Amino acid sequence: MDWDKLRIFHAVADAGSLTHAGDALRLSQSAVSRQIRALEESLATTLFHRHARGLILTEQGELLFDATNAMVKRLDATTARIRDSEEEVFGELKVTTTTAFGTLWLAPRLTALYARHPELKIDLILEERVLDLPMREADVAIRMKEPSQADLIRKRLMGVRMRLYATQTYLTRAGRPERREDLRGHRLICQSPHASQVAAGAHLVRELLAINIRSRLTINNYFGALQAVLNDLGIGLLPDYLTEDFPNLIRVIPDVESAEVPVFLAYPEELRHSKRIAAFRDFVTEEIFALRRRQQELAAE
Repeated sequence: MDWDKLRIFHAVADAGSLTHAGDALRLSQSAVSRQIRALEESLATTLFHRHARGLILTEQGELLFDATNAMVKRLDATTARIRDSEEEVFGELKVTTTTAFGTLWLAPRLTALYARHPELKIDLILEERVLDLPMREADVAIRMKEPSQADLIRKRLMGVRMRLYATQTYLTRAGRPERREDLRGHRLICQSPHASQVAAGAHLVRELLAINIRSRLTINNYFGALQAVLNDLGIGLLPDYLTEDFPNLIRVIPDVESAEVPVFLAYPEELRHSKRIAAFRDFVTEEIFALRRRQQELAAE
C-alpha cells in the first residue's frame, strides 16, 4: 500500500476536509482528492461519506484511520528517539511504578523535572502489575523489588520500610501506644494481607492482625490509608518515604517495622543511550539522595 496515499488519507480523516488537509500538506484540493480516489480504487471500497459540511469516515475508513493513527504515533515516537540521541531531551517517556509511590512521591516532584526539560511528554502508568519493559509496555520502571529480566539495566535507588504512624490529634485523643500489644486498644489502618503489595508489608500486616486488635480499617492502597491517618482515624502502616512530605505524621512503636523493601529503577538495554531515560534517572537519583540526606539530618537532631 502506497504510504504517500496513506499519509494524505490520514490528514484528510484528521481534518475532516480536503481543503484543510491540503493546506496542512501544502497540496491543492484537487491533488488531495485524486490521491483519495486512487486509494479507494486500490482498496475497492469507499472511505468517506461526502456531504456539504465536510467528510465523514465510513466503517472501512474508520478501520484504516485507526491503523494510520497507530502508525503516525509510532513514527513520532521513533523520530523522537532518534533525535533524542543527538539533541536536547524531549518527546514521550512512559514511566511505570506502583500507585502509592507514583501518586504520593513521584508525581509531586515532577515539577522539577519539567522545569529542566519542558518538552518532555511523560506518560505515568500507575498500577501494581509489573509491566513488560523488553516488550515496551513502558520505557522505564520504578519497582519495589529487583527486576528479574536479564536484558534490563537496573539501578538500586533506596530501601523502604513500612512503619506505624499517627497524627498528634489522634494520639491526644486515644493515647500513645508503647508496645505492639498496646495496639489492641487502637484502630489499625493498613492494607489487607491479601491486597496487592510488597511481601514485606503483607507479612507485617499479618503479624499485627494476629494481636487481636479491637478495630481496623483495611484499604487496598497506601494513598487511601494515608488519607485515613491524616484525618485522625487511627494508626496506619505506611511507607517511610512519606515522612518528609507529611511532617505531621508521628511514628509510634519504633521497634515495629517491616523488612527493607529495595526500590529499583530499570529500563531496557536498548535504551541505554536515551537522553530521556538519562534525564529521568538522574532526576530521580538526585531527589532520593536529597530525601535520604534530610532524613539523616532529622535523625541526628
